Amino acid sequence: MTIAIGAADLLESIKLWRLWTLLGWLEIRQRYSRSKLGPFWLTVSMGILVLSMGIVYGSLLGRPLKNYLPMLAIGVVVWALFSQIVSEGSNAYIMSANYIKQVKTPRLIYILQVSWKNLVIFGHNAIIILGVLFFTGLDGGASSLLFIPGLILLVLNATWLAGLSGIISARFRDFPQIIQALLQVAFFITPILFDAKMLGERDWIAKYNPLTYLINVVREPLLGILPSAISWTISLSMAGFGWLAVFYLTGKYCKRIPYWV
Repeated sequence: MTIAIGAADLLESIKLWRLWTLLGWLEIRQRYSRSKLGPFWLTVSMGILVLSMGIVYGSLLGRPLKNYLPMLAIGVVVWALFSQIVSEGSNAYIMSANYIKQVKTPRLIYILQVSWKNLVIFGHNAIIILGVLFFTGLDGGASSLLFIPGLILLVLNATWLAGLSGIISARFRDFPQIIQALLQVAFFITPILFDAKMLGERDWIAKYNPLTYLINVVREPLLGILPSAISWTISLSMAGFGWLAVFYLTGKYCKRIPYWV
């Protein structure tokens, strides 16, 4: 029954797609009001970051820039999407406290708003990936189409993590800081700056890291590699169990959120 209430909340939130897409778009516009480049400032800064890290880390790891830069660019841009959804999702209910207290809306609408906003930003940053693939001459071929279901899976997993952390953060205000710390650690132990094969005997660091498989199902198709069955299985399993947990907590605590925030 509790899970059904949470699932119904998600369905109601999806039906109000005009509202959360508008709120997400307005948030982006307000952030970059009177700016000539708008959200493309993020693209510029991200592009400079990718190029700088590609030159430095490619040299340190002894990898040719032509091979290393595509792997790095895709990994960093995709990680930015994932981490921002989870990070901002932990504050979603807290930042939307005025709406929650004054207007009766489904709870997960604020989580979908966060995911949508960061997908729009990802759309801008995707220019970096296209530029790197073009200049390095890398063509993923037909396998690159698997990028789309991979991206959907990554967003689904990031969104349930955002929903989960959003509820916990509404109750315990220290939790967003914990999420930030965990994401920083996860960035360095997930194969983004490096290939898992470089770990040698310590490849278990990547092997037992579920985020490795989430990154792989998005990045590998664009590099012309077919993601393994285990990558798809783990990503799908995480999404299934994760959303069940969100449905349960949302159904159980949705009426308490206005009091917590």
